Amino acid sequence: MPNAHTHNLDLDSLRQENIARVTRRQLFGSTAGGVGLAALASLLGKDAARGAEGDAVPRRGSPGLPGVPHFPPKAKRVVVLWQGGGPSHVDLFDDKPLMREMVGKDIPDSVRGTTRLSTMSSGYGKWPCLPAIKPHKAYGQSGMMLSEMLPNVGGIADDICLVRSMYTEAVNHAPGVTFFMTGAQVPGRPSMGAWLSYGLGSETENLPSFVVMTSSDKGKTCGQLFFDYYWGNGFLPSRFQGVRFRNTGDLVPYLANPPGVTTEARRALLDDISELNAAHLADYGDPEIETRIAQYEMAFRMQSSVPDLMDFSGETKATLDRYGPDAVVKGTFANNCLIARRLLERGVGFVQLMHAGWDQHGNLFTQLAEQCRDTEGPSAALVLDLKERGMLDDTLVVWGGEFGRTPFGQGDPAAPKGRDHFGKAYSWWLAGGGAKRGTVYGATDDFGWNIVKDPVHVHDMQATILHLCGIDHTRLTFRYQGRQYRLTDIHGEVVKGIVG
Repeated sequence: MPNAHTHNLDLDSLRQENIARVTRRQLFGSTAGGVGLAALASLLGKDAARGAEGDAVPRRGSPGLPGVPHFPPKAKRVVVLWQGGGPSHVDLFDDKPLMREMVGKDIPDSVRGTTRLSTMSSGYGKWPCLPAIKPHKAYGQSGMMLSEMLPNVGGIADDICLVRSMYTEAVNHAPGVTFFMTGAQVPGRPSMGAWLSYGLGSETENLPSFVVMTSSDKGKTCGQLFFDYYWGNGFLPSRFQGVRFRNTGDLVPYLANPPGVTTEARRALLDDISELNAAHLADYGDPEIETRIAQYEMAFRMQSSVPDLMDFSGETKATLDRYGPDAVVKGTFANNCLIARRLLERGVGFVQLMHAGWDQHGNLFTQLAEQCRDTEGPSAALVLDLKERGMLDDTLVVWGGEFGRTPFGQGDPAAPKGRDHFGKAYSWWLAGGGAKRGTVYGATDDFGWNIVKDPVHVHDMQATILHLCGIDHTRLTFRYQGRQYRLTDIHGEVVKGIVG
């Protein structure tokens, strides 16, 4: 694939790159095994162990692009706590006293304007104001106002940056998730974790650089699915796609040796397969063959690293209690948060936890509190755990969903039971990794409908996350079908007010 590691090249540079590739391919084919086998020998010669005895983080697994990071990073690791379905900003993060005075009355036309809504409510004739269903209170020395349904997040209020001015053009779930994860509402582009793995490389040889875990509310009330392209590599080489750890059965399928196959026999088989793959690499120079070699090697190393990852015997009772009773229940959000911390301290650079359950069209008064009980405690526990281990300063924690929920009630106007999708304004929070602490950024109007101060678009948030990782979002690009692509498309500005 020409020009994968260069940017904004002219036609002469492209021609020279193609000539160089042809020359390299001839070299691969004309030598006994060529550079491909030399690279393979280097791979096989590396110790599959975690590192030197007592190392907390294994040595670097693979380098990133030359010159990346572009400047010293504040965040060396990122964990995204994705809340699928759209958490209600007016119920949880952005209390509006005027709405309590106007409960049941229509939100004025002057406020609503021409806002694009989902087809479920776009034809409504009534827009009954529905205030926060539970009281808000001030938390921390910062006095951050949050719902009483978020006591644990309130407990870390002085460590988080609450952004109340997020906005997106997406009005439905899959396009909204895809928009943040890949920079476009249509599937096919690389996900954020893939971009960061491509640019920054990996700090570990024994675990993937990009890991994904999923969970759902216990009642399975939310029908949202998690599609592979949320953590896909798009047009980047496939070694950069996220590795999904399953929430049932084996964490990673097919890692264990089949019955009757010893570790030594599997190693010998992999060596033979790798030699065949290296021969093909020498003949064709296909980067996907390199990916195949690397993936076989990674799978072999994960035979020892994954069981170690799942061994919680070294965790203190206080730590497990902090994550809550579900910390040791496989497939729960709490369990995934605990595993995420263990992945981060073992050198994994990007962890993406995706939890479904926030799509409260008709069960807001019952299910919102349930979702908070399932997720807000483990989210806060992860932040505190990282802080106690001295990792929060250079680990960025991002909490948010694809959009918020409407300030008006959905259903019977006289007794609404839910809220619809709403992308005009919503809230996220960030912690650690260079994000400002104990800060509220941005503001909405008296109805939580329109942003009145410091708007933050999806592309702006992407640019800011990359900035905290030491990356200029305009310079991390990949040439595909004649165009230089990037995560932020052709948009996005770093939000200085979020950066500490």
